[in-house]
Amino acid sequence: MSQPIANTPSLQAVTESIIFPPGDIYSDEPPLESDLHREQIDLLIRLIKWWWRDRENFYATGNLTIYFSPNQKKSEEFRGPDFFVVLDTEKKDRKSWVVWQEDGKYPNVIIELLSNSTASVDKGLKKQIYQNTFRTPDYFWFDPNNLELQGFHLVDGQYQDLAPTESGWLWSQQLGLYLAVDLGKLRFFTPDGQLVMLPEEESNQQLEQVNQQLEQVNQQLEQERQRAAILAERLRDAGIDPEQIF
Repeated sequence: MSQPIANTPSLQAVTESIIFPPGDIYSDEPPLESDLHREQIDLLIRLIKWWWRDRENFYATGNLTIYFSPNQKKSEEFRGPDFFVVLDTEKKDRKSWVVWQEDGKYPNVIIELLSNSTASVDKGLKKQIYQNTFRTPDYFWFDPNNLELQGFHLVDGQYQDLAPTESGWLWSQQLGLYLAVDLGKLRFFTPDGQLVMLPEEESNQQLEQVNQQLEQVNQQLEQERQRAAILAERLRDAGIDPEQIF
């Protein structure tokens, strides 16, 4: 005879009773919108990691899930910023950012890359979450297609628009760097206006400087050769053999 099913727990009850493991939780982010978005995220990550290569107290990544459920469940309350930086934390690789495993820390800086499918959320819901829940001090959005760039800084719990410089640059207080568009890409600039470069860009710049120095030396040598030729010609005109002088 079959058993009665009246006391069989519901699927909802079973789900709610599950305690998710406290270990590493993998990121669960959708594919990126385009190659432009992927390349821009990679560029920002590489730049900040290289700029702060001697620091051990930050974490920078992109397109990675942040789990922030007060119930410590990965099925609740999660977002995946395109790029974010957390300060005063251990510099190590992670599968995701789990707030309850990271001393309650949220990102200090977030950059979202706009697209047709995400712009309204990035400018609306996500902005509210980053302001009211994350309390992220610096929030920016950038559109890789039309190069729209806007930034906000948290003041008394509310995001205030960042005023751009005359060149259209936006200051990130948390990074101590400017954000600006250069050659169609979002880049970082130092307080004195220098472009933060990738290691290969630095190498190319150094090589270019060496080549310029060599060119200057060659020009100087050519000028000296021409002067020597003129002097030798004048000596011959005066009846003096330049080869007999030394």
